[in-house]
Amino acid sequence: MFITWLRHAGPAASGVDVASGGQVLAGPGVEPVRGARRINGVLAAVRGLVTHAVTTGQAPGRLMPLIYELADERDLPVQARGDDDGRMVWRMRARHRLHEPEPLVDRASDAEIVALLRACRSARDRLVVLLLARAGLRRGELCGLRRSDVHLLLDSRLLGCEVERAHVHVVRRDNPNGAWAKSRRQRWVPLDFLVVQAFDGYEFERLAVPRAGESDFLLVNLFREPVGAAMRPDAINELMSACSRRAGLRRAVRPHQLRHAFGSNLADAGSGLDEIAELLGHAAMSSSQVYLHPDPTRLRDAIDRVPSPRELAGPAR
Repeated sequence: MFITWLRHAGPAASGVDVASGGQVLAGPGVEPVRGARRINGVLAAVRGLVTHAVTTGQAPGRLMPLIYELADERDLPVQARGDDDGRMVWRMRARHRLHEPEPLVDRASDAEIVALLRACRSARDRLVVLLLARAGLRRGELCGLRRSDVHLLLDSRLLGCEVERAHVHVVRRDNPNGAWAKSRRQRWVPLDFLVVQAFDGYEFERLAVPRAGESDFLLVNLFREPVGAAMRPDAINELMSACSRRAGLRRAVRPHQLRHAFGSNLADAGSGLDEIAELLGHAAMSSSQVYLHPDPTRLRDAIDRVPSPRELAGPAR
């Protein structure tokens, strides 16, 4: 009953005093308001609270079998038992836990990315799309870039940087435009020729706006007030929505979907988990594993690459 309440009780029902008769009514086809992962997190917290209450004597021990399947080590092989001088050790398994479906990456397709680029009305907007889709930057990282973070030379040692070829440094700072790099760890991301060309076009466009030269931020307002001020992260969402409408897309592509496209394309191109995690700035490699589910066309290609028995046996005699 508690799981059902968690699944279907929205913000209005969550404030109802259940003890005085509050109910959750869910008819056929009602969309849940909480997912399995969120519900499992709440259940884990409740189990921890009950366990603490029992161990401190504030709740009866009979509650434990209601929320855990209890067993002891005697049903395990000798090699798997702990070293506790023959004392019985209890093992507990949660009784109530929902199956969490494997997360799917909601990525922008390559066709959507091309359509967005064609719908851009300025060199700056094209650079924004490419930095999201070809460098995998988060919108906060993108709006927090300074011009000094971008190195487009073949050799950047004159700038005090040992990284070769074109790249961009992602640095966490306190920015007045509200931009925020999620990871505390600095990283650099290589840039391909498409992004470098986009930088060239944007630089000429920016030079035509004198007030833009006063800002050290990479992306600034060029076409609306305050001209020259750093772009805010919300403006990236507005830009993606406007380009999606002009491109005639069936959905409004979000900035993070372009980042997902970058990670998925890395995996489809054969990049390793460590490479994907480093380029995306993930602190844990587990965050990058969602991109390792291959595209269906890659599964077909994998089968086609396996030689047939006839090819292995050689020509018939």
